Amino acid sequence: MRRFTEESVWRKSVDQEDIVEKQLQNKGRSECGTDIKDELHEECGVFGAYNLKGEDIANWVYYGLFSLQHRGQESCGIAVSENRDIRYYKDMGLVSEVFTPENLDKLHGDIAVGHVRYSTAGSSVRANAQPLVTKYIKGTLAIVHNGNLVNAVDLREELEKNGAIFQTTIDSEVIAYLVAKERVTSRSVEEAVAKAMQYIKGAYSLLVMSPRKITAARDPFGFKPLCLGKRDDTYVVASETCALDTVGAEFIRDLEPGEIITITEDGVKSNRQYCNMVKPARCIFEYIYFARPDSVIDDVSVFASRIMAGRILAQSHHVEADMVVGVPESGNAAAMGYSLESGIPYGQAFVKNTYVGRTFIKPKQSMREQSVKIKLNVLKENVKGKRIIMVDDSIVRGTTSANIVTMLRNAGATEVHVRISSPPFKFPCYFGTDIPSGDQLIANHHTIDEIRQLLGADSLGYLDCDRMNEMVKDLEYCDACFTGNYPVDPPTRDIRGDMEV
Repeated sequence: MRRFTEESVWRKSVDQEDIVEKQLQNKGRSECGTDIKDELHEECGVFGAYNLKGEDIANWVYYGLFSLQHRGQESCGIAVSENRDIRYYKDMGLVSEVFTPENLDKLHGDIAVGHVRYSTAGSSVRANAQPLVTKYIKGTLAIVHNGNLVNAVDLREELEKNGAIFQTTIDSEVIAYLVAKERVTSRSVEEAVAKAMQYIKGAYSLLVMSPRKITAARDPFGFKPLCLGKRDDTYVVASETCALDTVGAEFIRDLEPGEIITITEDGVKSNRQYCNMVKPARCIFEYIYFARPDSVIDDVSVFASRIMAGRILAQSHHVEADMVVGVPESGNAAAMGYSLESGIPYGQAFVKNTYVGRTFIKPKQSMREQSVKIKLNVLKENVKGKRIIMVDDSIVRGTTSANIVTMLRNAGATEVHVRISSPPFKFPCYFGTDIPSGDQLIANHHTIDEIRQLLGADSLGYLDCDRMNEMVKDLEYCDACFTGNYPVDPPTRDIRGDMEV
């Protein structure tokens, strides 16, 4: 793979062996001897800022990315525009690892975009980190993107036939080429973005920075969140409202599905030509798991939605017990909701180690069974002799859940009842969740009672699919991972092969 060569800033060498391991093993080893992940991951988060007074803004993006770190932990980057010159820096690792004070101090400019990333397949290398900075006949563009395109492979092949040479293996570069291509015959970048949206299909919340403006776009289905805020003389665009809070920006509104906005020195302009063209299909997992609980997405509180999920679980799957506990972090709010509805006390059963960075030395094969305890440990004195209701957000392969149930029993729990604040995850997601195929999903080929037995739980209850609407106030959402009813035709070709999306 050719390295990206158009950086105007410095380079850092990256140890390829120092990349965060993404996969967990199935009871120590899968049939083929390779690791298989047992957790869901969001692909990335985006943040952009425009200061109308010409003041440096990179620090804003730095803090914004901090608040979006939960959306991607493998790589990050920031691009700035200073005197019509776009400069950037990106690398593998967490925001705190990549952006030292020395690195951040070199990024000057009043317009900036940033990105945190979790790769969903294939190689995780620095060349695939974002922002993508593209030089073309009319100037330079910096692009950050959250989501997956279902037609990325076809578009890539078509572009290559017409002479395009790709520097990365991510679908975001396909968007960059299309925007640059359309810009040649368009009056503005925002017009080029609108024309490019005619061709791309799938999920995208997109920021395009040209030397003197930021153009933001949300796909017509609204799969991924994107919101607008302002503090004093600075406009901010971010994946979640929690990032606005971090920089002290006041929330203005969410971008509508299909909306394009342009931020310039004259303020914000909106293009709604793609709005209301299709039925919205927001990712329900933003409310179940991906988003931070202090975020509000499309006027729905993430925390309140998780509380409601727990209440629904208590109504549908009640059981007598002594304590309700949540698996940190996304299971905590649902556990609180279960407790509120059932009257069973809410308590803490787990201590989570949040300080596992990319340089952590992974366990040797002989220690793989201890991998869960590295991140999570049980408060034995709070569990011993009690009947426990354990609430978690989802079950992928079941390995992690089984290990946690075992940990609770070893700590002295007399009963362990598992409650999941989502329906059974049966189908792959093509829009930004790293589940490539149904055969990796335990609910795809096991009944609920079979899963219960595999977990070693006394009972197992999932959120009823037909009650998810109660979580989000009847907001229109995508439930394809539970039902197989995709809002957009899934790809007929493998989009996760040579091309990483």
